[in-house]
Amino acid sequence: MNTRVTVGIRAQGTCGSRNRLCSVAPQRALCVTAAGTVVDGKLEGRKGAESAGVRKSGVDGRVRSFDEIPHTGRNGWVNLVKFWREDRFRQLHKHMEKTFNTLGPIYREHVGTQSSVNIMLPSDISELFRSEGLHPRRMTLQPWATHRETRHHSKGVFLKNGEEWRADRLLLNKEVMMSAAVKRFLPLLDEVARDFCRMLRAKVEREGRGEEGRRSLTMDPSPDLFRFALEASCHVIYGERIGLFSSSPSLESQKFIWAVERMLATTPPLLYLPPRLLLRIGAPLWTQHASAWDHIFTHGEDPEGVPATVLFPWPVHRANITELMAGGVDTTAVPLQFALFELGRNPKVQERVRQQVRVSWAQAGGDPQKALQEAPLLKGTVKEILRLYPVGTTVQRYPIKDIVLQNYHVPAGTMVQACLYPLGRSAEVFEDPLSFNPERWSSSREEGQRGDRTGFRSLAFGFGARQCVGRRIAENELQLLLMHVLLSFHLSVSYTEDISTTCTLILQPETPPRITFSKL
Repeated sequence: MNTRVTVGIRAQGTCGSRNRLCSVAPQRALCVTAAGTVVDGKLEGRKGAESAGVRKSGVDGRVRSFDEIPHTGRNGWVNLVKFWREDRFRQLHKHMEKTFNTLGPIYREHVGTQSSVNIMLPSDISELFRSEGLHPRRMTLQPWATHRETRHHSKGVFLKNGEEWRADRLLLNKEVMMSAAVKRFLPLLDEVARDFCRMLRAKVEREGRGEEGRRSLTMDPSPDLFRFALEASCHVIYGERIGLFSSSPSLESQKFIWAVERMLATTPPLLYLPPRLLLRIGAPLWTQHASAWDHIFTHGEDPEGVPATVLFPWPVHRANITELMAGGVDTTAVPLQFALFELGRNPKVQERVRQQVRVSWAQAGGDPQKALQEAPLLKGTVKEILRLYPVGTTVQRYPIKDIVLQNYHVPAGTMVQACLYPLGRSAEVFEDPLSFNPERWSSSREEGQRGDRTGFRSLAFGFGARQCVGRRIAENELQLLLMHVLLSFHLSVSYTEDISTTCTLILQPETPPRITFSKL
């Protein structure tokens, strides 16, 4: 007998009905609970009402077993076919959001060779990170690791684990994470951000409309933002400028950007398939992926250019700078697209941020570090963009001990993913979650209102010892460029609809937004 499942069933451990979790209406989808399989909103398996009672958490006071965690289907290969057929890889963030709305704040997923437990509430994420251990592990991007192994390249810290990872990471932290390192590279980033705005002002004056000195230009800024990100990364990592703001930037630099984009686009489907099998049969997807990495690695080949401060042997250094370069272009340029769009469609917010930036810049006397310290709304803008549009859609850990999440037992060694897109848009976590409000990060008012004192609401760069190694570079790069853009231009957009997004390895716009830059 089939029984209709209503969305009013309370999810285990939630504070309210399931449809409040991610601020979107519940979706019909294939999903599975301990009670059976839900197909198009109908419960199949054990008998209806009796089975549904299994979802009521803690009624009998016991912790539920791992097998009772709701899931989207037990057969990973069947699920993989569905992902391909329904194009879920490109909409993975939306798939996660819909699944949380259907199954509640925890579910299991098995796709191809990958299995995970997915969570989205700060209290569960806090429990996960308390169990990460001295050598935190995240999901190994096996296509990347296979490329390094088959090409006989050393691996950087992104792909290492255990004591080897920790030893390298502690050394690398001194170069890019510590306050002394930030103080050293901030002027380099500021120089590139100023040059970007000079280039943009000249472009607006040359191609824009309106009277001289007050011209405006509507354009897709994404190509220029990618060049900015690459120029800034090279200046910090190599200590040299590569001239991407000239009238004829090098074709080689553009090829590097294309290679990074191709590498990111081919990574997600390869995560769920055996890379060495694809290598053996010469699969085109693997060939494209490996060729992209080959081109990326050519940018770090010359040992004579190694900075004197390098603390690693050359092969290890080459691996680390290659990962920093590959990870520092799209992951900076894409959030800047989202930031310009949101500031453009929220003019009152834009003006409040600009006024604060003007005061801080005037008082800083040309010191970029001081200017950023006195403009908390600028930092709030970056955090708000990464809340709504997280570059990476998940943060993964393998707990070193058994833990309990949402009253379910999760064994040590299980891959658990904190899903950032549903987290950032959840009404359970944020007040008015779909609004763009940088000021929410400058006060503790909302935290008290949401009843969340655990933190773990802003995780775009990860957390703890294994957080993004390029975090300090990226945060300051984003803030400095936005600061100089706001000092030079008023931003506007011709439409206010939400921007459509797609997922490669990172979240990005389906179509880059067009922004109108009006000279101030």
